[in-house]
Amino acid sequence: MCKQYDRVTLLLQGGGALGSYQAGVYEGLHQAGIEINSIAGISIGALNTCIIAGNKPKNRVAALRGFWDTITRRNYTSGSINPFDAMLDGLSAWGKNDALAHTMPYVFENQFLRQQLRLMESYFEAFQTMMEGQKGFFKPRYFMPFNTTPNHLSYYTIDKLKDTLAEFADLRLINDASRMRVSVGAVNVRTGNYAVFTNEHEELRFEHFMASGALPPGFPAVEIDGEYYWDGGLVSNTPLNEIILADESLNQLIFQVDLWNANGMLPENLLEIDERVKDIQYSSRTRMITTLMRQRQHYMSMVKQLLAMIPEKNSCASCVAEAEAMAEVGQKNVIHLIYRKQSYERGHKDYEFSANTMQDHWQSGLYDMNNTLRHEDWFARPPAGEIFTTHNIHEERKKFSQNWDWRQSSADAD
Repeated sequence: MCKQYDRVTLLLQGGGALGSYQAGVYEGLHQAGIEINSIAGISIGALNTCIIAGNKPKNRVAALRGFWDTITRRNYTSGSINPFDAMLDGLSAWGKNDALAHTMPYVFENQFLRQQLRLMESYFEAFQTMMEGQKGFFKPRYFMPFNTTPNHLSYYTIDKLKDTLAEFADLRLINDASRMRVSVGAVNVRTGNYAVFTNEHEELRFEHFMASGALPPGFPAVEIDGEYYWDGGLVSNTPLNEIILADESLNQLIFQVDLWNANGMLPENLLEIDERVKDIQYSSRTRMITTLMRQRQHYMSMVKQLLAMIPEKNSCASCVAEAEAMAEVGQKNVIHLIYRKQSYERGHKDYEFSANTMQDHWQSGLYDMNNTLRHEDWFARPPAGEIFTTHNIHEERKKFSQNWDWRQSSADAD
C-alpha cells in the first residue's frame, strides 16, 4: 500500500527527553519494512532526523539506540546513583522470596508504593539533569558572561553534541537528496523568521540540526553562515506545513509523530499547571496546522473544479495556467502518533533523560506503531475526491472504549 504514494514521509516533533518515543516509532516502521524517502524534524526531532537520515536503513535502529544510550548518561555521576531506583530494585529482588512476599504483601504487592517510588525516581533524575546535564549532549556553564554573542548566552553548553552526532551519523548520506529528502526547521534570532533547511537546496551540516534544537535560554543559539538560530519549536513545533507546501502536487503518506498531547486533566497544583502549559503550547500548533492544511487542500480542489467550468480560457490564459498549477493537489494521508505520558511523569518529562524512562518512551512508540500497523486499511490511498485524511490510533481506542461501554451498559440493563 505504501508504494501507491509518491512519497512516504516521517515528521518528528520537538519534545526533549520524550524524543525516544520517535525512535520506537521508527523501529516499528523498520520492522514492518516500510521505507521512508522523506524526513523532517524540529528540536529533538531534528536530532533523530540526523541519525535516521545519516545511516543506511539496516543500521538506523542500532544508530538510534547508540545515540540515546549515549545522551541518557550523566556527565559526572553514575546513573546507578538513585536511591529510589535502588528501592524499586530491592522490592523486586526481595519480593521473589515467597516467605517475605506472603508475610508482607502490603509491601511487596503495594502498587501505590511502587508508583510513588517511580515518581520520586523521575524527579531525582530530572534534578540530576539540571545539575549535571547529559553526556555527549549538554552540560552546565559554570561561568556565564553577561554581554557576548548569542552562541555563548545560555545556561548550558552543547559543544559536545556535534561530536555525538558525528559518531552516529554520516553527512554524506544526509546530503544525498536522491536517496531521501531531509529538512529541519529553526528560527532566525535576528529577524524572527522561521527558516527551513533542506538538502535539496543546500548542504546540511551538523550545525543545522543543532540549531533546530537550540531552545533558549537553556541552550545557546547556533551560528550558521553569519546568522544565529534558535529552536524551530518557538514558531512551529511540527514540520507538517513545510512538507505539504513543498510537495503539494505529490500523493503522500505522512507519519506525524507528536510528543505533546493537548488533551489532559485539569491541573490541581502549580506543578501540574507547568505541565499543562507545555502540553498546550507545543501541541495546539500541530492541531491548528493540521486543520489549516486540510482546509487549504480543500480550497485548492474547489479551484480545480471551478477552472473546469470556464468555457473560454484564451483571454486569461496566463492566469488560468497559474491557477491550474496551483490547483494540482495530491492526496495526503496522515498517520498521527501522539505520545501519551506515563503515570509517573510530570512537568519535568521533557528534561528527564534517565535510561529507564528512555526505555519506557521507546517501547511506547514501538507499541503504538505496531498497533497502528494492524489497521491495514489506513494505509490505502484516500477515496477519490478526498485529498486529506488523518488516522490516530488513540482516537480509534477511544471510539472502541465508548462503544464497549455502551454495549456493556445495555447488557447490564437487560
